[in-house]
Amino acid sequence: MSLPSRLLAAGVAGLVMAGALVAPAAAAPDSTAAAPDSTAAAADGTAEVSALARTARTSAVERRRVDSVATPKLRWYSCYTWAQCTTAQVPLDYDRPSGRKVTLALLRVKARDQKHKIGSLFVNPGGPGGSSVALALASPYFMSDPLLERFDIVGMDPRGIGFSDPVTCFTGPGRQQPVLATLNTGFPYGGKAEKAFLKAAAKQGRACSTTGRELAGAMSTAEVARDMDVMRRAVGDSKLSYLGFSYGTALGQYYANMFPDRFRAIAVDGVIDPRAWVGSGRTAGQVQDDRLRSADGAWKALQEIMRRCNAAGADKCEFSGQALRRFRIIADRLQARPLAVGGQKITYAAFVSMALSSLYDVEAGAEVTEMAAALWRLTTPGAKTTGTEAGVVLRAHRKSIGRAFPYDNSFDAYTAVMCTDGRHPAHGTTWVKAGAKADKRAPYFGRAWVWASAACARDSWTVRDEDAYTGPFNRRTKNPVLVVGSYWDPATNYVDAVKSSRLIPHSRLLSSANWGHTAYGTSACVTGAMDRYLLTRTLPAKGKTCVGDVQPFRTKLSDDPDETTEDAFDLNTAGPAEIAAHGLPAENSPKVLPPVR
Repeated sequence: MSLPSRLLAAGVAGLVMAGALVAPAAAAPDSTAAAPDSTAAAADGTAEVSALARTARTSAVERRRVDSVATPKLRWYSCYTWAQCTTAQVPLDYDRPSGRKVTLALLRVKARDQKHKIGSLFVNPGGPGGSSVALALASPYFMSDPLLERFDIVGMDPRGIGFSDPVTCFTGPGRQQPVLATLNTGFPYGGKAEKAFLKAAAKQGRACSTTGRELAGAMSTAEVARDMDVMRRAVGDSKLSYLGFSYGTALGQYYANMFPDRFRAIAVDGVIDPRAWVGSGRTAGQVQDDRLRSADGAWKALQEIMRRCNAAGADKCEFSGQALRRFRIIADRLQARPLAVGGQKITYAAFVSMALSSLYDVEAGAEVTEMAAALWRLTTPGAKTTGTEAGVVLRAHRKSIGRAFPYDNSFDAYTAVMCTDGRHPAHGTTWVKAGAKADKRAPYFGRAWVWASAACARDSWTVRDEDAYTGPFNRRTKNPVLVVGSYWDPATNYVDAVKSSRLIPHSRLLSSANWGHTAYGTSACVTGAMDRYLLTRTLPAKGKTCVGDVQPFRTKLSDDPDETTEDAFDLNTAGPAEIAAHGLPAENSPKVLPPVR
């Protein structure tokens, strides 16, 4: 559930690895004028926020934990040409502040206007397992000028992740790779594959519960929220300003509930419902995605792309003509026999993983249909090919697989957070039935999302964080939270954004009809609204919905004289015709979503 590749397209991974001397590209266009920070609450509903503030307070337990830690002295040094780096130590266990320490890596890009700086803006790209250091380093490439002018952009790699002390569940790559070779297939299909996947997932769980136990058992999101509160102090901010994407939205919501009086602004984009992430006693027997329903969001997005492809015709979409039916036929063919392309074996699971990876992109329509069209020709006997099909498929395949050498701790980090945070079924066999059932509800993507948590089965994942936070997630906060959800998000279902927005009193939902995973940067409308909130704590109007610039099989809205990138409307009052005119099915309206329970 990490941040989409469009925000890291500048090649930050390469910069971090090689330390290349590359100047940052021009920042995003100025979507909102920089304004002085307001000491009042949001301009909208100040009286209500003030009333909430009187009851919003960090608990005595959390105050004791974090405030007993001395403020670290950060010694920044220049790095990667335009940034500064440092490290800091925090307690492995906040109940033992003088005990074992863990080292955190931080990077900041200093505000361009230091004289009028608001403070630091902490960022997190999600994952879990994504590097906040890399995201902060990339900030000149994707953040708007107003944010870059007024904030130091700070990335703190969570404990166990990225450049912070890494969690390592296996003693070496030789023991890890046989496990990853199976888990990196995406998900199993068929009895033999399911048995092999369960065996590998159990090995992953046992490795993190033994070899990696010390750090894996202290990597809950609550610990990262505590670390962030200490680092907030270390950078000199009295209140936290935070922008989190994908899983980073869970971190933002944890912080808001654990430290309700210690943030000035928290914006979360591509939202996870934290109650579904954690689960409850009632839902403990469910696999995680039966609660999150990421698969449902991916299936909804695929159906809409195929519908639009058919409507656009062959001139604008080469896969047009019963597109969803032909997608199913490709899947059936690959289930029966994998396809060899350029030395790679394209299995059914690989096909689904390629489709899901393509849905993460703002150009999801073109990505998915071009890949499907190429596979259709390659799997249809006698079909006319152009010679480009193998390249299209291999490019999509490379996007959907991970690293394999020398030691890749991304899966260790992903499972350490997910398994430690949440309640999961007792036995691995639960995932077999859950995957088949989910595929009926959300074809193709049900299994893909369900099996992601298989390592968390309690009969193999036995390490626990006794200080993990499990709620409540509806605490009164001193300031409101901005919740941003995208209708066609394939990883964080829009329904979760609606539910999260109803949890924290006086939070605000900003909806976006964009493609890909998360919304920031997909239109001036959504970027401007998020910027204004972060800069001035002014919330967007209730019911505001933005429309992404890039829509499948159409020119950009900004290229159409009849439309504008600032196009927005109120879903709470819009009629069926207005909703349909924006390419949205009526069931996406918050008015008709199921009530939060």
